[in-house]
Amino acid sequence: MKILSCYTECHTPGCDWARLPQELLLHIFQYLPLLDRAYASQVCRGWNQAFHMPELWRCFEFELNQPASSYLKATHPDLIKQIIKRHSNHLQYVSFKVDSSTESAEAACDILSQLVNCSLKTLGLISTARPSFMEVPKSHFISALTVVFVNSKSLSSLKIDDTPVDDPSLKVLVANNSDTLKLLKMSSCPHVSPAGILCVADQCHGLRELALNYHLLSDELLLALSSEKHVHLEHLRIDVVSENPGQHFHTIKKSSWDAMVRHSPKFNLVMYFFLYEEEFGPFFNDEIPVTHLYFGRSVSKEVLGRVGLHCPRLVELVVCANGLRPLDEELIRIAKHCTQLSAIGLGECEVSCSAFVEFVKMCGRRLSQLSIMEEVLIPDHKYSLDEIHWEVSKHLGRVWFPDMMPTW
Repeated sequence: MKILSCYTECHTPGCDWARLPQELLLHIFQYLPLLDRAYASQVCRGWNQAFHMPELWRCFEFELNQPASSYLKATHPDLIKQIIKRHSNHLQYVSFKVDSSTESAEAACDILSQLVNCSLKTLGLISTARPSFMEVPKSHFISALTVVFVNSKSLSSLKIDDTPVDDPSLKVLVANNSDTLKLLKMSSCPHVSPAGILCVADQCHGLRELALNYHLLSDELLLALSSEKHVHLEHLRIDVVSENPGQHFHTIKKSSWDAMVRHSPKFNLVMYFFLYEEEFGPFFNDEIPVTHLYFGRSVSKEVLGRVGLHCPRLVELVVCANGLRPLDEELIRIAKHCTQLSAIGLGECEVSCSAFVEFVKMCGRRLSQLSIMEEVLIPDHKYSLDEIHWEVSKHLGRVWFPDMMPTW
């Protein structure tokens, strides 16, 4: 109401725009893109002062792209210099969005190296395309990241996927931010070992969210996260990725998962699988507390059958491809045993219309998300494609249609 009152006063005849209340200017500037904000700062002295108010610089995203190879906008170099010179000590929530070029990633490292007077709470390194940070000399990247780890001392959120971070730099992170770190995302970091991530789990007892590759997951890590001194984890994301066909994957003991569930009974276990069919041998042979399950490559009927038997906490299931063998029995098994399932998506699969209706009937109205491509459904003696949406809608309690493949 106070801002609205100021706005009304400033639209009365004879209003001096140069004397707008600072709280109103701050509110307006927060909605302006950085470049427009910079232009506005040239209007008068009062607006220039507003441009430099610390409140405007707590949250900032550096966009670093090479004009010759990227259509994305970039933060102007002159603005970057001004930010580092005048506002580095105000920065708290910072992210870097870079394109696939090594030059952009190196520019991000150069900026990080200069943040010696800031105390960041969140840091995110985002590559819009690979390889980016992985092509930067490791020593350059580690040196820049260490500057932030040492000087911040209050990091609560760190997203460093697809970077050359290593075990020694994680030790520096822990030594300076163990009391505050709550979120750590570091998938596809090949220089980190299971011992490195175990060090984080042992020392950062306030962790709430953790994302990493499967090769970093171990029984020791799960037991560390399940210790009495550790705060309850809320989200654990695991990316199970095969770089080469025939890759070997280790097995996690059921007792380790059980310890995790006892300690954090409401935690979400999100697993993304990008494996070849012959590599699923170690998975889903015993009960696993996965809640969100995504198969990015083709997955066999046998594996989906094991999912139905051993994933009782499953909430969401996405199958991008399966092949030409109908998944009727597997879907029915999943509906029967996964009693918390509320979302499912099927891509290049086949399911008979009758089995699909039975699946929906068994799950009922708890299915809040049902994304099925029309090509997945195979008409049979009970239902045609024209009839199935009525039957499914009846059991869902809302109008439902299968997804259509765009024709353009």
